[in-house]
Amino acid sequence: MKSFFEAHIWPLRSRLYRLVYLWVRDRSLAEDLLQNVFERSFQKQDQLEKHPNLNGWLVRSLKNEALMHFRKESKITGLEELEDLPSEGKSENATAEKLEKVYVMLKSLPKKQREVFQLREIEGLTYEEIAEYLEISLEQVKVNLFRARQAIRNQLIKPN
Repeated sequence: MKSFFEAHIWPLRSRLYRLVYLWVRDRSLAEDLLQNVFERSFQKQDQLEKHPNLNGWLVRSLKNEALMHFRKESKITGLEELEDLPSEGKSENATAEKLEKVYVMLKSLPKKQREVFQLREIEGLTYEEIAEYLEISLEQVKVNLFRARQAIRNQLIKPN
């Protein structure tokens, strides 16, 4: 029989890794931060079984872990500064170039739009989960998502 961790937390590892990688853009650091959150969640799995929003708890823990790391390194004071950190060298394959363009488009969005877009489109959270995680109304989630999609669409169709 699977433990709560194996059944409910471990299957989210890919989604959480992608999220933290978008923040830190360093594979080994993303893995380390995720490992720390998994270790903490494994230790607290009895408490997490009763948690009303497990995804929200995991994302918030991951965000806090990233912030703590960069504060220790004295590189940033808030998550919004993560985009300014140096990213990995440019890859030669087309997929990496496309990803880099998407990162640039996401970076150009206002913070709230970027967060809502990332949580909805990349991580697949529901509107309700996003509202709870970001502590904003459901209407604000919808408005920010609409504006983010519209801005990205406009950037994609804009001639170079």
